[in-house]
Amino acid sequence: MESGMPLSGGQRALIRESWQRVSGSPVQHGLVLFTRLFDLDPDLLPLFQYNCKQFASPQECLSAPEFLDHIRKVMLVIDAAVSHLENLPCLEEYLCNLGKKHQAVGVKVESFSTVGESLLYMLEKCLGAAFSPEVQEAWSKLYTAVVTAMQRGWEALPEGD
Repeated sequence: MESGMPLSGGQRALIRESWQRVSGSPVQHGLVLFTRLFDLDPDLLPLFQYNCKQFASPQECLSAPEFLDHIRKVMLVIDAAVSHLENLPCLEEYLCNLGKKHQAVGVKVESFSTVGESLLYMLEKCLGAAFSPEVQEAWSKLYTAVVTAMQRGWEALPEGD
């Protein structure tokens, strides 16, 4: 998995250190991420439905037990990426399949830039002054590598599938 520019040792250390501060409360911080996501793109809300139930509002979605499970899964994916910073290619197949799953439920590739913005927003809110430009750049590079692998899931599907 190439990210264009590999992460330096210093960037990997910044990611690990900042994630350590976030990962202890994954649902709490995931709620910040998804609240921001729905603020930035309310049209994503209909993609989240469980048992054929549409949510009337982002608040209703954000409090649903099924959605809280989704938040936990998203935070686990981020945790896996952080845990494998030295060997991101080992996550390639997993992330490609994750991309296919997102495509199958109607997520557009373009939405991942909004998710990236929301991730950086969450990190900034959690880390405060520790969210330096260097931390932001390191996380942006990692997120780009993860999304690039997920996008390969889109490209792997034949047209019309």
